[in-house]
Amino acid sequence: MIERTLFSTDHEAFRDSFRRFLAQEIAPHHADWEEQGYVDRAVWNKAGENGFLCMTMPEVYGGAGADKLYSVVQMEELARGGFSGIGYGLHNEIVAPYILHYGTEAQKQKYLPKLASGEMVGAIAMSEPAAGSDLQGVKTTALKQPEGSYLLNGSKTFITNGWHADLVIVVAKTNPTAGAKGTSLLLVERGMPGFEVGKRLKKLGLKAQDTSELFFSDVRVPADMLLGGEAHENRGFICLMEQLPWERLQIAITAVASAQAAIDWTLAYVKERKVFGQPVASYQNTRYTLAELQTEVQVARVFVDKCCELISQDKLDTATASMAKYWCSDLQCKVMDECVQLFGGYGYMWEYPITRAYADARVQRIYGGTNEIMKEVISRAMGLGAK
Repeated sequence: MIERTLFSTDHEAFRDSFRRFLAQEIAPHHADWEEQGYVDRAVWNKAGENGFLCMTMPEVYGGAGADKLYSVVQMEELARGGFSGIGYGLHNEIVAPYILHYGTEAQKQKYLPKLASGEMVGAIAMSEPAAGSDLQGVKTTALKQPEGSYLLNGSKTFITNGWHADLVIVVAKTNPTAGAKGTSLLLVERGMPGFEVGKRLKKLGLKAQDTSELFFSDVRVPADMLLGGEAHENRGFICLMEQLPWERLQIAITAVASAQAAIDWTLAYVKERKVFGQPVASYQNTRYTLAELQTEVQVARVFVDKCCELISQDKLDTATASMAKYWCSDLQCKVMDECVQLFGGYGYMWEYPITRAYADARVQRIYGGTNEIMKEVISRAMGLGAK
């Protein structure tokens, strides 16, 4: 296999530390969390106490000032263990960066330290019942009032961390007649009058991840809770587009790590499991299938590692990130399907990690923009956009 050169010895030391944390605080409980439909709130506080939240935020805001590769390590280790219920990635590398990049100084000082400590759990509310990948189709409105506040109305669905969230970045139309150019991002805290968290949604996979509906009925959002203040009013869509490369690369990172974990589980299984008196691994079909899958995952890993280098240099473009997201999530689903087949009947039993990983994988081709949208983005970058 090609030796990875992406990580330093410090990154690998962090990997060992985080792996121990997962073994102690996550692994013994994850199956129970899948049954109850959400992780215990304490897992956020423990992560904060151990410095595993918002690591890439500056130290002045409670972070460690670490580079993005520390978060990549964290994503890989969560995927390696099949711990799909843990929403650290979205909290650390989507919610917090929006505040860091676009927030006012007062917003950064107020929220980032609380996100880093685990005192607050963060979520971002984009998707709506009638608007998923098409963010221009958002119907939620935040209309400016005479005294300067915003009256927020609408609903959101499929919101990761939504049930635990203490702080939600809400995508809303502040100028509904202006299309994408009328979109803004608002900060909404748990407990604000008119903000209600709906039921936890029951999903095919990611069963320990608290995914919820959110409802906003005449929520009065103060002017100082418009992300970035007045200077960023109606600039929300631009902000969303600027962050998409990193968000989509995170999906690719998880996809490759999950696919490799599936191959490793399957390899161990087929060496032990016997059919007609022989290990399943002794059959040519098994060997060739795993050889093909490992080759494709190796190719994907090299590509994703290169994308990680580019994102660290602020050079990753949207089309390349879209390639990584679509191709790696497609590959993840292919790997899971083939590995389940090699497990036979046991591959359909929920107690086996391959079964849960199979269910978890399917959404990767949907969220972050469907893979069909990814192909549209790529084709437009090639000069093939519709006239």
